[in-house]
Amino acid sequence: MRTAPLALLILALAGPAGAADVTDPVRKVMDITETNWKSVDTGWKFIFDADPLSKLFSKRFQAAYKEASKHPAYDTENNEPGDPFGYDVVTNSQDGCPLEEVSIVPAPAKDGMTEVKVRFKQWTCIDEADIKNSVSEVDFDVVTEGGKPVIDDIHRVAENERDSVFSEMQSLAKGQQ
Repeated sequence: MRTAPLALLILALAGPAGAADVTDPVRKVMDITETNWKSVDTGWKFIFDADPLSKLFSKRFQAAYKEASKHPAYDTENNEPGDPFGYDVVTNSQDGCPLEEVSIVPAPAKDGMTEVKVRFKQWTCIDEADIKNSVSEVDFDVVTEGGKPVIDDIHRVAENERDSVFSEMQSLAKGQQ
């Protein structure tokens, strides 16, 4: 009789430990992004390569990316769909410095979605103080699919305005932009 309560206690304790943190996919995207900007000597890893795309992003986001990739930003060698972006969507740039002071903060969940705010300094190698000390913000919409958190959209925030990578992909899929 003692084994049943003990088993329930073990399951209760194991449950929360096994649950994924809502910030996990965002942290993984930011780890890739930080590594990409650390050095020009390291090979660039795309956050939309097959493995991270399938593991870190929602099915809706994946479908939009697949359609947008039919309109690559540059010609591919094998005439296969390519990356629809000609820039890093997290930093919203083609140039930058190693990212510094990265913070990742989730807001309370609302209607099945959690906004995860990421702030970082991306221009610390620039000598001009205003640029060097500027802080970039990117908001990630995180939802749960199949019991795990995944990114459903990315918003770059500037001057109190937010854009949407998902909306951009929809436009690209239509041949706009």
